[in-house]
Amino acid sequence: MAIPRVSAEQRRALAMLATSGRDGATRSFLVAHGFGVPMINALVNQGLATLTYEKVLFAGKLVDVAKVRITDAGRDALKSE
Repeated sequence: MAIPRVSAEQRRALAMLATSGRDGATRSFLVAHGFGVPMINALVNQGLATLTYEKVLFAGKLVDVAKVRITDAGRDALKSE
């Protein structure tokens, strides 16, 4: 399988996800760091990241949170270039 080429912005997002640990990062966290939702969705569509929705207890209430995690293909894309 060919490794997709990624832009500098995508590389920066993948690098952040690579250092986020097993839990990944919330989509809100990535947006707060300047990454647009369309770019995050592109990473998911290219198979470089996954997006899951989880319920998290916050201030005594369950809140839906979108979690983004890097995939092995995303790690490979970071290593290339």
